[in-house]
Amino acid sequence: MGEIYTPLGPETRVWRGAELRGYNRVNISIIGTGYVGLVTGTCFADLGNNVICADSDKEKLQTLKKGKIPIYEPGLEEMFKRNEQKGRLKFTSSIKDAVLKSDIIFICVGTPSKENGEANLLYIEKVSKDIAQNIKSYKLIVEKSTVPVETGERVKEVIRSFKKNKANFDVASNPEFLREGSAVEDFMHPDRIVIGVESKRAKDLLAELYRPLKAPLVVTDIKGAEIIKHASNSFLATKISFINAISNICEKVGADVTKIARGIGLDKRISTSFLNAGIGYGGSCFPKDVNAFIHIADKLGYDFGLLREVKKINEHQKDFLINKIEHMLWNLPDKTIAVLGLSFKPDTDDLRSAPALDIIERLKNAGCIIKVYDPKAMPKAKKILKGVKFCKNAYEAASKSDCLVILTDWNEFKELDFKKIKKKLHQPVIIDGRNIYDPKKMKKMGFRYTGIGRAI
Repeated sequence: MGEIYTPLGPETRVWRGAELRGYNRVNISIIGTGYVGLVTGTCFADLGNNVICADSDKEKLQTLKKGKIPIYEPGLEEMFKRNEQKGRLKFTSSIKDAVLKSDIIFICVGTPSKENGEANLLYIEKVSKDIAQNIKSYKLIVEKSTVPVETGERVKEVIRSFKKNKANFDVASNPEFLREGSAVEDFMHPDRIVIGVESKRAKDLLAELYRPLKAPLVVTDIKGAEIIKHASNSFLATKISFINAISNICEKVGADVTKIARGIGLDKRISTSFLNAGIGYGGSCFPKDVNAFIHIADKLGYDFGLLREVKKINEHQKDFLINKIEHMLWNLPDKTIAVLGLSFKPDTDDLRSAPALDIIERLKNAGCIIKVYDPKAMPKAKKILKGVKFCKNAYEAASKSDCLVILTDWNEFKELDFKKIKKKLHQPVIIDGRNIYDPKKMKKMGFRYTGIGRAI
């Protein structure tokens, strides 16, 4: 299979559980209430489906049952509460209950990296066994977690081996493309929906499930869908590392990487998305998926040298920034550095593989005194970062500091009162790791400013 088609149907727009003529609502279970599982389950419920979210973490389930969500994601909390109140979104610690009461089962458990970069699929295997032992009628089991190609085959083998009866089932792949900070919007208004299936029944079930979203549907086999997910994230990571490599060249010749990125990105074949030079990519997806894809290629006998270089460039950007800080301050020991931004990107509190954490640790090891502020990630950061001062706002962080370092491009940081910031700082130094300020304006206000690949 290798089709692309747009589902047909009435033009009724679905949002907040609105009615859609002829839409067959489905009983769905979501196994795993992490970031992907929680967003996916809540959004499916908002389309009018009955959703049961299952998780082995009973403490998390109690929190969810109280109407509280453990992550920050714009628009999610309101949608979550609305659907829970309407009875479309429920939670259980029983996989058996979730399987018996659902027609489609989405596997959304974690696939953390092993030390060698390979995806750890123990949770996928365990859930597959649990599903198999509780099947009594036809079920469509869907990989939603990001998994290596050929995982679908393994899931099928496990279910066949542990199934206790002759109940039929299908396995499918339906990778997610949710960006943290805009995940609800991404789910409800996707660029495309990818499904990897092996039967017409599975294809029709998923096509109908997603029909309200009016999005192009890419239909392929399971292996194709699994590769699409890793290839998409790896390509975006490559764009980031490419523009960061260009920023290094710009530094050497005095050019401005932001203008170069615009000049490149206005070419429709390239686009400006993910062409922002900075301190490198982070988060739960890009680092893990690039490593996993390299390992997948290795196992298949192909040396994915391009992605090895993407990873190398990404790590270099952290060194690049620290060298800038040292150049601006001369010596690092005993210098007080104000860090603005901890999450790997704005509009999320996610600290997984956030470049800021590595940079802060390296600065601490160099003898610096660190003060930090982030609009949303402070509660999580306090559990991870030790030996730093957590501040209530950017101005407290700047007070008596030797420099201000921008590590996350929150809108709040773009609107600072720079006269006040300058008075607070011990030295008027700004190191802009996200290129959110105009170098000329900073210089005119009396700051010693440096960005990434920027000419003044």
